[in-house]
Amino acid sequence: MAEGVSNKGTVVLAYSGGLDTSCILKWLKLDGWRVIAFVADIGQHDDMDRVRRNAEVTGADEVVIENLQREFVTDYIFPAIRGNAIYEGRYLLGTSLARPVIAKHQVRVAQERGATHVSHGSTGKGNDQVRFELAYHSLAPGIGIIAPWKDPRFLARFKGRSDLIRFAKEQQIDIPVTLE
Repeated sequence: MAEGVSNKGTVVLAYSGGLDTSCILKWLKLDGWRVIAFVADIGQHDDMDRVRRNAEVTGADEVVIENLQREFVTDYIFPAIRGNAIYEGRYLLGTSLARPVIAKHQVRVAQERGATHVSHGSTGKGNDQVRFELAYHSLAPGIGIIAPWKDPRFLARFKGRSDLIRFAKEQQIDIPVTLE
């Protein structure tokens, strides 16, 4: 399928601007999807202008960046602290807590834009995929989910980071130099 031909519909990708989600964005585009890159600012100190440029250059049809910091802290972090949700008595599960708020707004954007699918870059081995997908199912039971790290076609092409890095170079995707 030629890039730019979007006959499969629209997918909203939880996009961080890193290696995995940048390669996934390009892979989705090459597969015929119209891709909306959804970027959640939950206080991670990323350069959001750079993330936006990365998504645009990589082929996003639209980039939506939302500041979710206040909601994340008041509706997720504070209740977790009140409930003493500390992992092994050491640290707050910030990344775990972030997935539902990201998914909530990702689904909202999908519904507002008429997207039929959502996607994430979580691997098929970890708990983040479960957090994203359970949130998707609870918020929009009929929405399609594209989970590339569980897709046999994606896995046949990308066996690990070295394949992603090679693909990024071939596709001229800007990746942080620390990944090389």
